[in-house]
Amino acid sequence: MDNTLHQFRAVVGRCRDLFLKKTTDYGTAWRILRPSSITDQLYIKALRIRSIEEKGAQKVDEPIEGEFMGLINYSVLALIQSTLPEGEPLELSPERVATLYDHHIAENLRLLQAKNHDYGEAWRLMRVSSMTDLILQKLLRIKQIEDNAGHTLVSEGLEANYRDIINYAVFALIRLAEK
Repeated sequence: MDNTLHQFRAVVGRCRDLFLKKTTDYGTAWRILRPSSITDQLYIKALRIRSIEEKGAQKVDEPIEGEFMGLINYSVLALIQSTLPEGEPLELSPERVATLYDHHIAENLRLLQAKNHDYGEAWRLMRVSSMTDLILQKLLRIKQIEDNAGHTLVSEGLEANYRDIINYAVFALIRLAEK
């Protein structure tokens, strides 16, 4: 488990660095996005990964690792958006963004530790393509929840699905780095 925590922190550290650099470049223009737009962006990234996995080749010279990083960052972005109070300004300071990012990643780390305890790091036995499929499944669930105005009868809500996407994308990056 210590190795997993180290690997998780290394992957998320790279994602955080990119997220904060983009915040410096663009500000928080992403605050204008509605939840469905964020979901669609996540869906496009996951579909590209699956397409490359199935075709075994790609024509755009952007590695799938970048797409998995995008899945992590857009999921954190979705979590940030969903927890900001109504009326929060569109432009947030880089320091506030860093604090919010760190808060949501800390929550994910707690989830990872709990699930790794119960499942015994079963994710290490999974294929990256299965992780991609599970991410797509989570996104289809999110789309359905959004179409139902956020209501579920017995299922996990949006937050749990975003957190699972983050962890599966981190696991995929760890597995790809170990190849």
